[in-house]
Amino acid sequence: MSKNKNIKFDSKCVHSGIGEYEFGPVVPPIYQTSTFKFESAAHGASLFKGEKEGYIYTRMSNPTVEAMEKSVAELEGGFKALGCASGMAAISTAFTALLKANDHVICSKSVYGPTSTLLRTIFEKFNVETTFVETSEINEIKNAVKSNTKVIYVETPGNPTLSITDLQKAAKIAHDNNAKLVVDNTFMSPALQQPLALGADVVVHSMTKFLNGHADVVAGIIVVNDEETYKEFRRVLNQMGGVIDPFNSFLVHRGLKTLALRMQRHNENATEIASFLESHPKIKWVRYPGLESHPQFEIGKKQHFGPGGMITFELKGGFNAGEKLMNSVNLCQLAVSLGGVETLIQHPASMTHLTMGKEARETAGITEGLVRLSVGIENVGDIISDLENALDQVMEPATEKINNAV
Repeated sequence: MSKNKNIKFDSKCVHSGIGEYEFGPVVPPIYQTSTFKFESAAHGASLFKGEKEGYIYTRMSNPTVEAMEKSVAELEGGFKALGCASGMAAISTAFTALLKANDHVICSKSVYGPTSTLLRTIFEKFNVETTFVETSEINEIKNAVKSNTKVIYVETPGNPTLSITDLQKAAKIAHDNNAKLVVDNTFMSPALQQPLALGADVVVHSMTKFLNGHADVVAGIIVVNDEETYKEFRRVLNQMGGVIDPFNSFLVHRGLKTLALRMQRHNENATEIASFLESHPKIKWVRYPGLESHPQFEIGKKQHFGPGGMITFELKGGFNAGEKLMNSVNLCQLAVSLGGVETLIQHPASMTHLTMGKEARETAGITEGLVRLSVGIENVGDIISDLENALDQVMEPATEKINNAV
């Protein structure tokens, strides 16, 4: 760990990952270069052999990328981190490093769609079997374990249902069965949840989301707990080539400086908005880790430092109501992704998960009226006003049926 290990998290956000550079810049410079010059043939040979520290080629390592990696590793309380070109590059690298043919994975049923697709298609081709369970129900994890289970993959809170998994209990099951617990911590960020401290072996993020926080980067990262795992993951990442570039690393590192402040505002805004939604007559239910009505509220209190900026709710009017709400918002941006300073809203049944079909969506817990809201840092009154005006345009279910009959 760096000299920053004894300072508080919000101070770490500002100072982590910053080393000593020529001319003493306060901000690490962008080393926008593909390759690095050797002092001599012998110097180059020593670098390739690992006898000296230094840089060879940006796919292998780069000072700007390294600064960002050190920052995220420090914020997550990990040994080291590996910057990747996207969240999916991070996830696919982690699976590739940890699995071989005939291995078995247990994965959260409520998980980012491309993660599920990756396991069901690409890894299935290589005889990796996956069992999808509701990981918020610990017994479902226990009952799914097989003799060849090597990875328990948990996204918590889950996407898009916001189900919460008890990470300490999941870690115990993994370690009792010689498996690794991998946690997607994208929805919470290390500001609100630190899975390694709860027993996880590997943490992944889509840095596109809260870590960067400004909707202008696509990037991912893996954080590991020990040198042996780091070396294996680095080997796989270098060979597969899904590395992040220096400029995006610079942007993420800049975004990290305000992570603590942004997450505080996300928490405050989302808490107020969730309460507003829960009392609205056109909404059937609201899932938000900060509401006592959340099924895993007590688990969240135990392992979160705050409830986060993500809200899921169910409209009473179902599919049609979801479409109408999407077409009626103004301040809230109708877009996929999450974790930026702007509020984003989406209706999975008519947008991101439309091609799954209704039956498959229901199996995954994605109901017809489910809406996912990524709460931004705007004035909370403005966000509520926009949602209230949009909900006014949504017809009551009974009225809608009468009009359809006519």
